[in-house]
Amino acid sequence: MLDLQNLKIRQGSFQLTASLCGLDAKIYAIMGPSGAGKSTFLAALAGFLPVSSGAVLWNGQNITGLRPAQRPMAMLFQDNNLFPHLSAKRNVALALTQCRYLSSIRQEQVKAALSRVGLGGFEASKPGELSGGQQSRVALARVLLQDKPILLLDEPFTALGPALKNEMLDLLQTLAQERQATVLMVTHDPNDALRIADETLLLSDQVLSPPQPTTQVMASPPKALAAYLGLD
Repeated sequence: MLDLQNLKIRQGSFQLTASLCGLDAKIYAIMGPSGAGKSTFLAALAGFLPVSSGAVLWNGQNITGLRPAQRPMAMLFQDNNLFPHLSAKRNVALALTQCRYLSSIRQEQVKAALSRVGLGGFEASKPGELSGGQQSRVALARVLLQDKPILLLDEPFTALGPALKNEMLDLLQTLAQERQATVLMVTHDPNDALRIADETLLLSDQVLSPPQPTTQVMASPPKALAAYLGLD
């Protein structure tokens, strides 16, 4: 269970507040107007930004002071964050080690991760030799290999075409269910949320609201979200 106790995040004059209880093994969409702080919230949750006050708890343990690598979270960024000079195998292997040498066990782990996302046989390919969808799969394989119970996604598939994006969303849903992971996914597209998110958290007026069933949110969006989606 992921709990946020009176969490406050400040950047200059901007402040965001979040108090959530009992986020479990579901997919949660995070939606809200542009500039509301969705990416800032994920970065703070992952430990890349400090919090001003409050606490982040995982299964009752306070993890607020832990470094990003120590937290039970893996993050998938919008630009996939792949190294262009490294092969798909080496990019995925960074989830395990930064050493050039990979033991036979680690090589098999990397191979299995690439195969699980449909990239068996692409181990030697560099990002520039892969399509946008294949690059997203490499990034997803690296996140999965970290084997963390919480997955944070900051609009990772937004640059993909509709069909390919849906394919990646479906793959994410399948893998999340297999691993019983807690997924927090920032998206600006209500179709993404409706496709795979069990519940949606709304971020507006500098406050992250408790989760609500996604179908309910989209059927009757609050004013700020409706304005952002052009539905008001």
